[in-house]
Amino acid sequence: VHFVESGGDMVQPGGSLRLSCAASGFTFSDYDMSWVRQAAGKGPEWVSFINTDGDSTAYPDSVKGRFTISRDNAKNILTLKIDNLKPEDTALYYCVRGSELWGYDYWGQGIQVTVSS
Repeated sequence: VHFVESGGDMVQPGGSLRLSCAASGFTFSDYDMSWVRQAAGKGPEWVSFINTDGDSTAYPDSVKGRFTISRDNAKNILTLKIDNLKPEDTALYYCVRGSELWGYDYWGQGIQVTVSS
């Protein structure tokens, strides 16, 4: 199982980013997927979930309305669109296999998002 994340950057508050995660080594369409972030000095925080078909998503209140998760099962790509970025969104963002409910078994290497003026 392997994930390659891309799209991280340093952006100003109010900006947008699109993170991508290319998955390989397993049947991508068979697994729920999530994004988890970790800010410096803090524990991991779940920020989005998508089911196998992509027709069910979930977000914590802290990001709801600003984060949009999607997937392309034909291309084995997981995407996270982040709008109206805030300084508190600064963190390493991880593409992970699984869900907050059932647990995560594989993590990507993480991609840095920095929000600063």
